[in-house]
Amino acid sequence: MPPNTTATTGDKPGKSGRKKGRKARLIVLVLVLALIGGIAYGGYWSISTVRASFPQTTGSITLDGLSGPVDVKRDGYGIPQIYASSDEDLFMAQGYVQAQDRFYEMDVRRHMTSGRLSEMFGKSQVDNDAFLRTLGWDRVAEEEYEKKLSASTKKYLQAYAKGVNAYLAGKGAEDISLEYVALGFTNDYKPAQWTPVDSVSWLKAMAWDLRGNMQDEIDRALLTSRLGPQQIAELYPEYPYDRNQAIVQEGQYDELTGAFEQSGSSGSDDSSTDGTQDATEDATGDTSGTSGTSDASTASDTSTDTSSGTSTDTEGSALQSQLSGLYDVLDDLPEAVGVNGNGIGSNSWVVGGKHTITGKPLLANDPHLSASLPSVWYQMGLHCRTVSSTCQYDVTGYTFAGMPGVIIGHNQDISWGMTNSGVDVTDLYLEKLSGDGYVYDDKVRPFTTREETIKVAGGTSKKIVVRQTADGMPLLSDRDDELVKVGKKATVDDDEAAPDRGDGYAVALKWTALEAGKTMDAVFEMNKAADWDDFRAAAEDFDVPSQNLVYADTDDHIGYQLPGKIPTRAKGQDGSIPSPGWDSSYKWTGYIDFDELPYEYDPERGYIVTANQAVVDPDDYPYTLTTDWGYGTRSQRITDLIKLKIKGGGKISTDDMRQMQLDSDNQIARLLVKPLLAINLDDPDVREAQDLLRGWDYTQDADSAAAAYFNAVWRNILELAFGNKLPKELRVEGQCLWVEPVNTTGPVDETGKVRECGQREGDQAQPDGGDRWFEVVSNLMEKQDSDWWTTSESGTRPGADSNRDDLFARAMIDARWELTAKLGKDIDTWSWGRLHRLFLKNQTLGTSGPGFLQYILNRGPWKLGGGEAAVDATGWNAAGGYDVVWVPSMRMVVNLADLDKSKWINLTGASGHAFSAHYTDQTDKWANGELLDWSFSAKAVDKSTSDTLVLKP
Repeated sequence: MPPNTTATTGDKPGKSGRKKGRKARLIVLVLVLALIGGIAYGGYWSISTVRASFPQTTGSITLDGLSGPVDVKRDGYGIPQIYASSDEDLFMAQGYVQAQDRFYEMDVRRHMTSGRLSEMFGKSQVDNDAFLRTLGWDRVAEEEYEKKLSASTKKYLQAYAKGVNAYLAGKGAEDISLEYVALGFTNDYKPAQWTPVDSVSWLKAMAWDLRGNMQDEIDRALLTSRLGPQQIAELYPEYPYDRNQAIVQEGQYDELTGAFEQSGSSGSDDSSTDGTQDATEDATGDTSGTSGTSDASTASDTSTDTSSGTSTDTEGSALQSQLSGLYDVLDDLPEAVGVNGNGIGSNSWVVGGKHTITGKPLLANDPHLSASLPSVWYQMGLHCRTVSSTCQYDVTGYTFAGMPGVIIGHNQDISWGMTNSGVDVTDLYLEKLSGDGYVYDDKVRPFTTREETIKVAGGTSKKIVVRQTADGMPLLSDRDDELVKVGKKATVDDDEAAPDRGDGYAVALKWTALEAGKTMDAVFEMNKAADWDDFRAAAEDFDVPSQNLVYADTDDHIGYQLPGKIPTRAKGQDGSIPSPGWDSSYKWTGYIDFDELPYEYDPERGYIVTANQAVVDPDDYPYTLTTDWGYGTRSQRITDLIKLKIKGGGKISTDDMRQMQLDSDNQIARLLVKPLLAINLDDPDVREAQDLLRGWDYTQDADSAAAAYFNAVWRNILELAFGNKLPKELRVEGQCLWVEPVNTTGPVDETGKVRECGQREGDQAQPDGGDRWFEVVSNLMEKQDSDWWTTSESGTRPGADSNRDDLFARAMIDARWELTAKLGKDIDTWSWGRLHRLFLKNQTLGTSGPGFLQYILNRGPWKLGGGEAAVDATGWNAAGGYDVVWVPSMRMVVNLADLDKSKWINLTGASGHAFSAHYTDQTDKWANGELLDWSFSAKAVDKSTSDTLVLKP
């Protein structure tokens, strides 16, 4: 099974589950016989198999290809620090050591990026492979390796591959990982040699999951089947620049120089006053103080009746169906680091020395990604014994198993962190088909085609044809039969200007990551950067994915840089909806020059906060970076915490940074609790639950009953006000409603309504409850008679709601009985952690393999605090339930005054071996908000070393 996919991936629901269930039962039967009964002359196969793949961590191993000895020093958590005397030896050892701990994970990743999962897992993955082959990640990676990357980067990639292959040499399946033994019962798969392109390809998977607003682009189009333009605008409000500060505050675009320039103080340094005062008072429930209402939201009083579920605009209905088919394909894809591009966020901020107790910067980072086992991150240090021209690296931090270098961390001079910028680097295009070609400016152009052969374990190979436009856009619709059918009927908003549909429309993708770039060069350049200029030079090569890069150095400088290949579009185009591919005026016009990209260096306020909010105020910048920023809830909370701490000259410590990472304040609760408490409820049991909110401090600790009840109320408010009015393509699967028919078929009741059931998995459905929904509800609070607050009478819930407070009362009642069913009637036993649980699942067989394998590979649950859009972002999807769907995948705080006093933690552990002591040995501490010591200097590393392995030439 592929990473983090469900049992229905690649097939239609039901059938796929039954097919895989039969295979699962076969595997589990064989495994039970083997593990319990023992095989091979009565030996206890299970024990030897489990231990066979554990890495050797002491003594010595001879490796062909090394030029000198390499020391691998592991601490008590199995985290390795590597010491070598040449760059090539250093990266060869990195490849060897990562393969020791994580080769199965690496192998699955490269099969995903190259569209070859079927070679490992059989015919269930053919559709996924076909889509990934259509994207052609490995082809782009090969072009990068051959044509774009520097000679030194190629040399390091080759050394890394040599190390991985040295580990594989002479090993059978049981010597590599337990999962290969399980696969061996169903096919004869054997791992192939590692190549440099396998490493480069991983960057494409990372870019895919962090690709920006493609999901919002699809969702906006899907909404047109049931909502009008004003209503859709209300669900996608403007970013509240007046309330939630953008990242860059002390810089602006200079039209004379054509570059982004650092400016003086913007007046935002409120360190002498309590920066949280106004925000806190406005958020206590006094809705009269609510700010940030967009122009779009004022239209609710005149919008069409959302309770009917109908829209007067039907022109986009066929396109809506086509994009629904595309969503189904995208939703089935394996995830690399995120929830298929949804909910991806992160926190990273840096505080300069004038505000810290050490007098030097402190830098914090915690990327929010899908919870996986093992963690997507692998901690390690890469040290040259003596830094010189032949051995240039002394760096430590978080790496990706399968890729050389360090992604996030620090060296002896600088530190850096990353958050997803969210800039729009993808556009969907409708292509007008004509025969074997497509229409472009009234002329028919031929497609570029290539044939791909998908090899299938235990089955027959499948051939596919990939079609691309002249500028390299692959046709995603070729991979889905439903898209082909609906494309023949698709219409667009301006149907009169569109060409005759003829053979139908197709959907093509324009994406910056499908062009060869130099991000791999940037990784190595950043790893050895000594100052801000070096760092920016490295950032210039960081093409994809575009990340917010936060910087600090030992000379007490801090900075921020937005890097990446970011497209420019023709005037009037913002990439928020699919574009007509037949009109050249909708083409990308180029890319923003690096000198024009926003940055800050040593801002006067003394700190920089990035948490997926807007990068820059559009009044200060001529380019549209995206229309779909995160709404700044987390970033403003972090900013307020910093301001509060430095008020009156206060100083921030490493532990203060850690505690900020754990802040679980619920910002939407600050707005809603007061009006919720003002509602009179008749049922004493519901009043008892309502009383939990009195005196609540809005924190979401795992043991908080108030947090449990409020989040249940919030979930029910969203369902009643919005979820029941969204089209089926966005609603959670299994939620069935009787609605007015809109180009649909199904059972019809006596009123003429049809029954439609939601189609999205729980972690993907809407309304998800994130900070976009915070903003939506905030903008509607004063409009108590908005159509959004109305509900219809149903057989299970008599009576209709006609205003905000009626709906709030109903949500409190429903939440009370929902939690009674889940947690029991006694509210004294309620806690947020009982609802909000983290399950760690092995990335393949642990998600959709047989139950026995899931039992031995998976771990959990952990009862967590935090929540959606909190700084401690243990994300959950309000449409789907309360379980955790993404997490702070790691946490770090770098102390630039004394690097040995830096702290870090990983979600799981160093090992990918299920029964290793280091499989999940960091998870309990992670869940408790603890950080581990992070040794960097040779002296500190020696002091923390538990095992030493010497790799000899």
